[in-house]
Amino acid sequence: MFPVRLFSVRLFFLPLLIALLALQFFHLRLPQPLNLPEQQTVVSHNPIIGLHTRLTGIGDEAYIQQALEQVREMGASWVVDLFPWAYVQPRSRYGYDWTGADMVIEHAHRQGLQVIARLDIVPAWARPPGSTDRHLDPEYYADYANYVAAFAARYTPQGVRHIIIWNEPNLSFEWGERPPDPGAYAALLKVVYPQVKAVAPDAIIVAGALSPGSPLDDGRTRMDDMQYLASLYDAEAAPYFDMWAVHAYGGLEPPTAEPAPERVNFRRIELVRAMMEQFGDGHKHMIITEGGYNDHPRWNGAVTPAERINWTIATYELAQSYPWLDAVALWQHSTPFTTRSHPDAWNFVAPDGTPRAIYHAVRAYALQE
Repeated sequence: MFPVRLFSVRLFFLPLLIALLALQFFHLRLPQPLNLPEQQTVVSHNPIIGLHTRLTGIGDEAYIQQALEQVREMGASWVVDLFPWAYVQPRSRYGYDWTGADMVIEHAHRQGLQVIARLDIVPAWARPPGSTDRHLDPEYYADYANYVAAFAARYTPQGVRHIIIWNEPNLSFEWGERPPDPGAYAALLKVVYPQVKAVAPDAIIVAGALSPGSPLDDGRTRMDDMQYLASLYDAEAAPYFDMWAVHAYGGLEPPTAEPAPERVNFRRIELVRAMMEQFGDGHKHMIITEGGYNDHPRWNGAVTPAERINWTIATYELAQSYPWLDAVALWQHSTPFTTRSHPDAWNFVAPDGTPRAIYHAVRAYALQE
């Protein structure tokens, strides 16, 4: 009888053991409560100051909180960050994992920051084998639109209204190592826009900023940004975006330098604005989602540290004179890693969290210390 009783006891406890193991398994994968600070507000005499951050996917809450505190304390009201589709739906079109996005957005909200969300990066299941994570074929436009709509429905009520559709689609690299195709990007906007507006009518659909400058490799590597913009209007994309984003790097020239089609400088945004007005889009506003100056001592595209400080502050100041420009989010707050090369010299804050001279100078300007 003893073996039978032992077998019965095992049968009794086996389902309980399985349930406990399952509970532990799923508990580890449930979103954990965030350690949110008290609500803060930004103090700044220039409300369009912003920075591009790179926080989604880090997963270190303390690091994210510190970074966003630094943005606020510098006097910036805006942040741009990337919220990759591949992070939220990594395995299939069914279900969403908002853990990483929630962490960044909720901490940004607690710091009083306005978030501009860039949405791209294609999961492996939504692109051909061997393609890059920027490759999106028309057969998956609806899946991408579902992601954007779900993002908007979740975060627009939390104040995240600005949603950028893709990034620099006039670059082959950003268009999945294919020749830039403004017609295909226009078709993407036409799928995304009505789907988002159906669930989040207050969302602001922002057309992805273009890489500024003349064509590279006869347009196969980069299509001229002005030509690309004109082609988008020819493709009747205008009704399918509410705002235009620009990348306004200063290059080797001060922000006051005159714009010209063959020059890449801050005031190139005026050429973009003129074309928008030419096509009847003068009522739409613009935002700068990347820009600024690099001060690496051994890169031929860099300026001196003193020029970077003076010209960055002049950029923020000049930007206030454009009534159609809502935000200037310069590249970039920081990264959690170092390249030991010129990309590090875009940072306002070193990877270890130490503010650089440019950070202190902008903070003094923003707070008028």
